[in-house]
Amino acid sequence: MTWIGQGGNDRPCATPSNPAESRVGDPGPPPLWRVTAAEPEEADGFVSGAKVDVGVVGAGYTGLSTALHCAAGGLDVQVIEADGIGAGGSGRNAGLVNASVWMAPDAVRRALGETYGPRFLRRFSDGPAYVFDLIEKHQIRCEVTRSGTLHAAHAASGLADLRRRHAAWQRLGEPVELLGAEDMARKVGSEAFSGGLHDHRAGTVNPMGYARGLARVARAAGARVSTGIRASKLTRRAEGGWRIDTAAGPVLAGQVVLATNAYTDALWPGLGKVFSTIDYLQVATEPLRQAGAHILPGGEGLWDTAPIMFSCRRDAAGRLILGTMGRVFGTAAQGVTRRWAATRLQRLFPGLGPVRFEAAWSGRIAMTPDHLPRVHRLAEGLWTPIGYNGRGIATGTLFGQAMADLLTGTDPRELPLPLTDMAAAPRRALTSRFHDLAFAANQLWGGVR
Repeated sequence: MTWIGQGGNDRPCATPSNPAESRVGDPGPPPLWRVTAAEPEEADGFVSGAKVDVGVVGAGYTGLSTALHCAAGGLDVQVIEADGIGAGGSGRNAGLVNASVWMAPDAVRRALGETYGPRFLRRFSDGPAYVFDLIEKHQIRCEVTRSGTLHAAHAASGLADLRRRHAAWQRLGEPVELLGAEDMARKVGSEAFSGGLHDHRAGTVNPMGYARGLARVARAAGARVSTGIRASKLTRRAEGGWRIDTAAGPVLAGQVVLATNAYTDALWPGLGKVFSTIDYLQVATEPLRQAGAHILPGGEGLWDTAPIMFSCRRDAAGRLILGTMGRVFGTAAQGVTRRWAATRLQRLFPGLGPVRFEAAWSGRIAMTPDHLPRVHRLAEGLWTPIGYNGRGIATGTLFGQAMADLLTGTDPRELPLPLTDMAAAPRRALTSRFHDLAFAANQLWGGVR
């Protein structure tokens, strides 16, 4: 498999089709969401030597939610972002606003115990509703739908797992519905799935639109959001608090939140080793209009139970956006990824016929060994929520709120998760490499008609 990507057009994309749209630090071609987001990208100038209550590194969902909630609580906040708003995973994901985490609810309870388990399930079950309430309250323009998501059974084993999950959610009184093959066919427009779960708590957004909207609201609340400024060094000050060094000058902060997740660099030694990374790619068709009206007519987002996950959704313009684990090989016009997408589309929706693909991009996901996120206290006054395992929209928003609660005096024992020490994920490099090869093979074999 090592030959994949050597020569021709079947190589990982290194530059966008329009180089003028690229930015320093972008992991490949820009996402479609950057172009289609209705919210503009706006930021503040940087003030060298500024003294603030809270310094936030990273302008994704976590950093912007932290800034919004801290500013609303009366704290002075400075967000420092090396690239642009939502430039990492926040602007590159599929836009599915799912509840809870990948793990089944019973597994979450066993892993977290009887104190944190029920609390985590309650708060993260309500996560999508909190996101939707923020969107409505602040009129964030992000193509929001609240019609739920579909967890589709790719095989009999997947359906058995979904039945167990459904029973667990029913015991908790959550609005999650078990669907048979006929109901799934009506909701998806395809007979490919033997059943599924319809999670009525969930929905979809334009993920970049949501990130930019959070930035707008945080700035309106009084936070300063500066982009194109990379934090290069963190130093604990003798008199208390932290100095954040950048090429544009320092910021002096009483407390610091590192909100970089899968895009964590070497700013804090060892932090990037607490998770392994996987890439998640997406390929968007041209707007299909009436030809695609039968596909996901209710507007739900779909993800399946396959070991190498597949996702599908529509955007407001009627594009289909297909996703799977792995990097982009080639472009939206040609290459391994384009062949995989075309083949998958024909298998799912054989009556659709050939379509043109407009964009292909990917983003990184931070995976923890147990598939649960973490909240680390790295040092006095230095915090990081990290390891979202592909559930960044609700998780980042809720952890931003939790960080603000913590920094305004809430007892740490009231957090959704216990504070834990930083520990390296075992065999992280090997795990990431294995996944990369497996995902590449999935695209190669899945693109064979």
